[in-house]
Amino acid sequence: MKIISLFCGAGGMDLGFVKAGHEIVWANDFDQDSCDTYKKHFKHNVVCKPIEEVDSEKIPDGDVVIGGFPCQGFSVANKYRDEKDERNQLYLELKRVISEKNPKYFVAENVKGITSLGGYDSKEDKAQKKGKIFKKILKELSEAGKLGYHVEFKILNAVNFGVPQNRERTIILGTRKDIKNKLTHPTPITLNNPKVLRDAIGDLPEEPNIFNKSYSEKKENGHFNHYKNNHKVKINGHLGNRATKWDKPSPTVTGRGGGTGGPVIMPHPNLKRRMTVREYARIQEFPDKFVFKGSISSQFRQIGNAVPWRLAFHIASMLPKE
Repeated sequence: MKIISLFCGAGGMDLGFVKAGHEIVWANDFDQDSCDTYKKHFKHNVVCKPIEEVDSEKIPDGDVVIGGFPCQGFSVANKYRDEKDERNQLYLELKRVISEKNPKYFVAENVKGITSLGGYDSKEDKAQKKGKIFKKILKELSEAGKLGYHVEFKILNAVNFGVPQNRERTIILGTRKDIKNKLTHPTPITLNNPKVLRDAIGDLPEEPNIFNKSYSEKKENGHFNHYKNNHKVKINGHLGNRATKWDKPSPTVTGRGGGTGGPVIMPHPNLKRRMTVREYARIQEFPDKFVFKGSISSQFRQIGNAVPWRLAFHIASMLPKE
């Protein structure tokens, strides 16, 4: 099927759809570093500008619209999260493109926390407000286009689909109401035998060199983007400061901390240093040939914001090939 990809980032979700046999006919993201990374690894072009500035008439027709619309405003990892955060309104751009391109299906991805974000009315109690914004999003997406869409959602954990990471994400599926074959969520495949950190990063050198800007396009210790940063290890139970273990799946890889802070970099299982960009990429299932562009903070952000391609592959495999 022909795929229109919004908020494509570095291309994790797109890679999963390509591996499932689909064709990306148009991709878009506003972040230049993400676009530079994306261009290096896909044959098709990416339009690097805010989606709000893109005229839908310039987007080719497609069978499916996909998009992991920005999630920082919804994430429970963001202690400053606010339902009025401007980033929370970008789902309306997803709706606009769906309405104007009228695809057979759409797939939207976001953090688990989107399902519980409250409403705007401060007079309502907490129980009444819980999930109000998410219900509004589902309703608006169901009303997209001339015919509307059957919409369903499910929270999927990437670790149950062969990804070495506990990463819960809300996956919203839409099927145009005149299409008989409804798109459904995939069934978990690795509930009893998950991949662990040793599977993901156990073969990488434990002592990479210190980061240097000149390393971006070079292999360090035989691997791209595998360089040590200067962030000290501090184990205190807080986000980014929790011990990781070789025989357990990784905690969720995040793009950044609360508010506008820098990247949250987890400790390596040896607890002597923080993870490298390549180790984060491995945990997110990016192939080793993926070279991430931009500053080291940008590289961590690109990886943390991505959808693991293997999870995307299982979602994409639920779509008809034609």
